Amino acid sequence: MQSKYLGLDLGTRTLGISISDSTLTIASTYKTIHFSDSNYDELLPQIKEIVDIENISKIVLGLPKNMNNSIGFRAEATLSFKEKLEKFLDIEVVLQDERLSTVEATNYMLEADISRKKRKKKIDSVAANIILQTYLDKMKGKNL
Repeated sequence: MQSKYLGLDLGTRTLGISISDSTLTIASTYKTIHFSDSNYDELLPQIKEIVDIENISKIVLGLPKNMNNSIGFRAEATLSFKEKLEKFLDIEVVLQDERLSTVEATNYMLEADISRKKRKKKIDSVAANIILQTYLDKMKGKNL
C-alpha cells in the first residue's frame, strides 16, 4: 500500500486537515478538528489515528510567518507543535510557508460562490489543502 502525506493548518481552536493521493500529486480536503483554545496535546491522538488509518509517511505543517518573514507568536506555537508531533508519532514533519493560504482559500470559496456559513466550516481544511498542494507541487518540481 502506497503512503500519503497529511497537510495541517493549525489555528488556535481548529486544525484543518488535507490528505494527498498515493501518487503524491493531488491534495484533497479531509476534515477540520475543533479543540480547546491552544490545547494542542488533545490533537495528537486524533492525528495519530488518521496517520495509522491513511498510511501517512509525512506531515506538512503550515508555518504562519509574518509578511516580513519574521517568526511571530503563532509561528512559535506551530514550531512547538511540530516538535510534539514528531515525538508522539515518530514521523517526519516538514514546514511549509503558509502566508496568505487562508486568504487564498477564502478567495477560492468566494469564486465558487460558497455561502459564508459553509466557508466558515471549510476554511481550515481548504487552507490545509493549499499548504499541502503547494508542498506537493514544489516536490514535483524538484523531480523534473
